[in-house]
Amino acid sequence: MKTGPLSGMRFTVKDNIDIAGHRTSYGSPAWRDAHPAPVHNALCVDQLLAAGACCVGKAVADEFTYSLDGESQFFGTPRNARAPDRIPGGSSSGSAASVANGLADFSIGTDPGGSVRELLEPKAF
Repeated sequence: MKTGPLSGMRFTVKDNIDIAGHRTSYGSPAWRDAHPAPVHNALCVDQLLAAGACCVGKAVADEFTYSLDGESQFFGTPRNARAPDRIPGGSSSGSAASVANGLADFSIGTDPGGSVRELLEPKAF
């Protein structure tokens, strides 16, 4: 295990980000089954590993990572830690749920259609 600024931290990645030797599904079993496992990690994964973090798995994404509700008919809907009776929301819901449920310290998600947004300008409240 490498040491670095993220030593001891666990992370997950949304299932549209490549991890060498593990098929990427984009939330779709048909896509996963039609494509071979990547031979290289995505750059962001390599950078986190080089900083000492440990990847503990892929996080569920809804089909083709394009939804606002975060439900997956194929892999199961990620558990909403704050409200288990409600949907988790967004195609990166698996990434958020892996952290909220204590499975990882942080996670990498993506924003293909509105699932993750960053406040670009500070707003006065």
